[in-house]
Amino acid sequence: MTEPILAVRSISKLFGSVIALSDVSADVYPGQVTCLLGDNGAGKSTLIKILAGVHQQTDGDFFFEGNRVNFNSPREALARGIATVYQDLAMVSLMPIWRNFFLGAEPEKGRGLFRRYDIEFAKKTVREELGRMGIDIRDPDQPVGTMSGGERQSVAIARAVYFGAKVLILDEPTAALGVKQAGTVLKYIARAAARNLGVIFITHNPHHAYPVGDRFIILKRGRTRGIWNKDEITREEMIRSMSGADELEALTHELDEVTRRREAN
Repeated sequence: MTEPILAVRSISKLFGSVIALSDVSADVYPGQVTCLLGDNGAGKSTLIKILAGVHQQTDGDFFFEGNRVNFNSPREALARGIATVYQDLAMVSLMPIWRNFFLGAEPEKGRGLFRRYDIEFAKKTVREELGRMGIDIRDPDQPVGTMSGGERQSVAIARAVYFGAKVLILDEPTAALGVKQAGTVLKYIARAAARNLGVIFITHNPHHAYPVGDRFIILKRGRTRGIWNKDEITREEMIRSMSGADELEALTHELDEVTRRREAN
């Protein structure tokens, strides 16, 4: 296996007296999807914000491309090649696809007073880049707000790839999607990894993680519960690890008791 493009070692994060993360280690490899799983409050958001430069760790080491780093802002992380796609996507619904794709990095042509937005290049590039991801857009002038949630996620992924991302962090991209749209996004996640990006897929849904994941990291209450390659864990074992076997069995007994009482009445 190649060296990890991104690694954290014994990362901890305190907010005052609150321990958000404690002694978390992880590796992310190019060409692989690393799934970060856990329920709400597990520490997923805190960890990805450290990777994205929003927060800095209290303790521990952060390595990128073999070098120890400490990002002071998301801009610094993005400049090095770590792109984060959040659930809100930072898109303008009324703008067409090509304008959203180049938002903040508009291509220009001409010089001086004659410099202007290169609309032809923007539309052509959007078609080509989305096509490379297997996305056939009907019209680059289509407002983003008329696209499905899965389609908007795919545009955000393609945009990050085009602008040179080496690591792509996806924050719950399937959380608010239906079954078909979630499947569409999972397909594009796999295609991003196939282009040799290191993909970090954050989710609380093991049914979404398992089909595309190569490595699985489960967090619980700010600590690492386990790290597995795909051939080391089944989906059912992952679900049990996320919920905790004891907690899952206790819940099963409670539900059985409720069912018995209802049938008795």
